[in-house]
Amino acid sequence: MGILSLGFGLVGIDRFLISTMYPTIARDLNLDYGDIGTITGALALAWGIAALLMGNLSDRIGQRRVLVGSLIVFSLLIGGSGLAAGLGGLVLVRVVMGFADGAFTPASIAATVNASPPERHGRNVGLQQTMLVLFGLGLSPLLVGFLLREGVDWRYIFLIFTIPGLLIAWATWRIIPDAPKRAAETSSFQDWKTVFGHRNIRLLMAGMFCWLTCLITTSAFLPNYFVDHLKLDDLGMGVVMSAIGFGAMAGTILLSALSDRIGRKPVMILSSIGALAGLIALNAAGPNMWLLFAILFLIHFCNNALITLTVGPIATETVPVTLMTTASGMVIAAGELLGGGLAPILAGQTAQAFGIDHILWFPIAAMAVGVLISLALRETHPEKLRP
Repeated sequence: MGILSLGFGLVGIDRFLISTMYPTIARDLNLDYGDIGTITGALALAWGIAALLMGNLSDRIGQRRVLVGSLIVFSLLIGGSGLAAGLGGLVLVRVVMGFADGAFTPASIAATVNASPPERHGRNVGLQQTMLVLFGLGLSPLLVGFLLREGVDWRYIFLIFTIPGLLIAWATWRIIPDAPKRAAETSSFQDWKTVFGHRNIRLLMAGMFCWLTCLITTSAFLPNYFVDHLKLDDLGMGVVMSAIGFGAMAGTILLSALSDRIGRKPVMILSSIGALAGLIALNAAGPNMWLLFAILFLIHFCNNALITLTVGPIATETVPVTLMTTASGMVIAAGELLGGGLAPILAGQTAQAFGIDHILWFPIAAMAVGVLISLALRETHPEKLRP
C-alpha cells in the first residue's frame, strides 16, 4: 500500500505540477488560453488511450511489469517538460507522459484492490488515490508558488521530481507481487465487450466524464481565473489552488471509508450534489482568498470521492476478479478521452473567445448531469448485497 500510494502521488505531481505554473509558462512561451487547453487535453487523451489498452494488457501479463515500466517513463519525462521550447515540444512531452500515467493508473488501482479485503476496498483505494491529489494538487501548488516567488525558473522545477520516481520504480519491482494473470483464450475486444455489458460500467464511464470535466477544467484554468480575472498574486493563487489537493485528500479518505459503512450509491449521490452546489457558489464568489479556498475545498472534497469510488470499488466490484484492471481502465479511458481531453480543449477555446470568467460553466453543466448518473447506479458493496 505504501509503495502503490507513493507511486500514485508521483503520478499526481507528473500531471498537475504544470497547472500552477501555467501563468508563468504562458508569459515565457507566449501561450494563450487555447494553448493551455490543448496541452491539458493532449495529456488526458493519451492517458485515456493508455488506460484502455494497458489495463487489459495488465490483466494478461501481470500488473508489476506495467507499473514499473510506466514509473520509469514518466519519471524521466517529467524532467523533459522543462526542456520544451514552445507549444509543440510541450504537447509532445505531455502526450508521452500521458501514456505512461494512463498505464500506471488502472494497474495500481487493481493491485490495491487485490491487496485488500472486500470490506476495506473503499478505504484502501481511497488511501492510495488520495496521494495523487495530496502531492499533485495540495503540496505542489504551495511549493511552486513559493519557488516562483523566489525567482526559480519554471524549467528547473520540473527536474526536481525525476529521481524520486526512479526510486519508486525500483521499490515496486522489489516489493509488489503480481496478481493472477488472465488466460489468453479471449481477445481484448471480447474482454471489453464483456465488461461493457454491465449496466454500472456504462454509467460509470459517463460519470467519469463529469467528474474529470470538473477536476481538469478547474485545475487547469483556475490559476488564470484567479490571477487574470480575480487579480490574486502568484502566492495567493497557489494557496487557493492547494485547496483542490487538500479537499480531495480529505474527501477521498473520509467519503471512501464512509462508503464501506453505508454503501457506494448513497455516497455518490451526496457527493455529486455537494460538488454541484460548490461550483455554483464558486462562480458567484469574489476575490476573497479564504472564501475561495473553502469553496474549492468543498468541491474537490466531493468530486474526488466520486472519482475514487468510480474507478476503484464500484468498477472492480461490478466485474469478475480477472477483469478488474480492464474494467477500471475502460472507465478511466472514457473519462479521460472526453472529460480530461475534449472538455479542457473546448473550455480553453471558450475562454479565449469569450473570456476566462466563463470557464466555470463547463464543470457546472457536467456535474448537473453527474447527479442524475449517481441516482441511476446500482449498489455494489458486497456486504450490502447479501440477503
